Amino acid sequence: MKQQTPGSLSPMEYALKYLALKDRSVAEMQTYLDGKEFGEADVDATVARLQELGLLNDARYAQRFVETRTASKPISRRHLREQLKGHGVGDADIEAALESVNDEDEAESARTVACKFLRQFRELAPEKRRERVLSRLIARGFSYDDARKAYEAALSEEEEWSES
Repeated sequence: MKQQTPGSLSPMEYALKYLALKDRSVAEMQTYLDGKEFGEADVDATVARLQELGLLNDARYAQRFVETRTASKPISRRHLREQLKGHGVGDADIEAALESVNDEDEAESARTVACKFLRQFRELAPEKRRERVLSRLIARGFSYDDARKAYEAALSEEEEWSES
């Protein structure tokens, strides 16, 4: 257990500095404070107090995470779920946050990604291009069927655009 010496920071001070950078999940905060070698009681008390103050909230964290990720780097609900689990967020908070992503939003995200990679791989032979685009979509968590549909929609859109 870390002894606090004059001039060193308390668990709460470390926690507030950590939260100043960005939102964190409860599990991330616990791991961070554990790494500072504070005792379990100090870590638990700090996390509990942060939750009381509304500064640490997994439901809010999950919702903001989903909003940010879908806006900046379109990925599937499945991939979002896996990432949130990796941040230690509980299933109930994950599912509540993912309710904001409907099937149409996910299909649009897949199409957006497909368009991006179609442009990026435009110099490749058609079959190689298709393979690369599908591979990238699947890597972002889209099912093969959804990836294929997005690829076809993006390709059709590209052909319409090049004809006009």
